[in-house]
Formats: sequence, C-alpha cells, structure tokens
Amino acid sequence: MSTDRVTATTDRRLLAEDAYSNDTHLSARQKLYDFQQPTYDLPGSVLDALDARHRTVLDLGCGNGAYLHRLRSERPQTAVIGIDAAPGMLGDLPPPVLCADAARLPVKGDRIDAVLAMHMLYHLPDIDAALVEIARVLTPGGTLIASTNAEDDKRELDDLWQAAAGDVLGIDHGPRRIRLSDHFPLDAGAARLEEYFADISVHELTGHITVETPEPVLDHLGSYRTWAAQAGVPFDETLHRARERLEETITAVGAFTITTRQGLIHAQAPGQRGL
Repeated sequence: MSTDRVTATTDRRLLAEDAYSNDTHLSARQKLYDFQQPTYDLPGSVLDALDARHRTVLDLGCGNGAYLHRLRSERPQTAVIGIDAAPGMLGDLPPPVLCADAARLPVKGDRIDAVLAMHMLYHLPDIDAALVEIARVLTPGGTLIASTNAEDDKRELDDLWQAAAGDVLGIDHGPRRIRLSDHFPLDAGAARLEEYFADISVHELTGHITVETPEPVLDHLGSYRTWAAQAGVPFDETLHRARERLEETITAVGAFTITTRQGLIHAQAPGQRGL
C-alpha cells in the first residue's frame, strides 16, 4: 500500500472524526458477511479460545461492541474492558470502556489475561509499539487473539473497482481500491508477532459471498469514502460505474460472487500462565 494511503488509514484524527465517528461505515463492512457461506461465528470462536483462567479480557479496538457484548453475555464472570481510539464508537457501549491509544494503554503491566485485536492492528501507524504494549499488559502466558484479512481477500472487489475506475479514467485498469488490511495482512501477521509472542498459530477462514442485488457490495465500497482523496479516482463516479458493472453481471449470471479469506491469529505472551 502506498505511503499516502497508509498515512491516511492510520491517521487517528481521521479515523476518530470520520471513518469511525459512528458505526455506519463499520456496519456496512460487517453486513456484507451476512451473505457469506459458510458462515463463521467469530465472537464464538473467541469464546472457544478462552477458558476459566482468562478472568480479565481487553477488547482493543472494540468498535461497535460485537465481541464485547457477546463476551459479557456468555462469560459474566469475566471482566471485559473495551478500548477504542474513536470516542464516537463508545457512546452506546456499557462501561467499562475507555478511549485510548493502543500504543499507550492506560493499564498496569501483567494485569490482563487476554487481549483481543480484531481487525484493528492495520489502523495503527506503529504496530510494533502496540504489540509491545499488549505484551506489557498481558499476564505471563496470557493470550492475544488478532484477526485480519489475507492479501487476496475479496479479490473480485479489487477487480470490480479497478475496472470501474479504469472506465472513469479512460484507461484499462484504474487504481486499486483502498484495502485497510494491507498494512497488516494475514499472510505476514504471524511473522510480525514473533518478536513479542510465542506459540503463534493462524486459523484461516475462507468462503464465498454471493449477492443478487448490488446494494451490499456498493454499501461496502462506499464505506471507504473517508479515503476518497487517496483513491486516485473520482469516488462517486467510480461507485456509480461499479453499480452499472454489478447490474450487468447480476443480469447475465444471476449473482455476483466474492471470495473471502481472513483468519484469526492466536499468540501467547512469554512466561508460564498460572491457574
């Protein structure tokens, strides 16, 4: 991903005041997965990875609370703290929640049994600084669960956007769409954690999203409007042309299909976790 795109997609002010001033854009990206087969219960997978020894959990980049609500509902004996850098995401979440920078966590060391970093590390300008902080607050042997997308995730959306952008610009292929996870893709994620954590494992989740109307895809693409200035193409015109291309495909074959590949990364803080 180009330097200007990384700078924009990791700019805390832009993220807090626009991209995540509320959950509109995040919800649009989440809802696309309603059309995925097979379905994956990611909060359920997190629950399965935690046991009675995980008495305190930090949901880092908790967003609109999808994991926070599930953990508190099904593990009421566990203390779950939500942290997000965007105050607009926290307004409707029950406490305890904190607005804080992942690279400067307001938590004492060796206090947290598990940290969740679900589709959020790629928003950090200094991922290593955040990993140092996560390792600091985790108890010895504590658990980190992170998630992100693979480099080839939703490649059909890349093709659609580049084709639409090319039509708008009058060239064969336009600029690639903004892809947040390019700053921390699944393919390189495990290696990125090796300096700070042990027992690292990657659990890939693959599937297909099939839509019979353009709207879910257009809502997903439109959720990246925050970075329209970095798109390298007139955003609304490209979105309109993407609609036309989607309608042509759906009319011709009955649906538009997207291949997904994301995953969970499990890691353990150095040291022996006690009972």
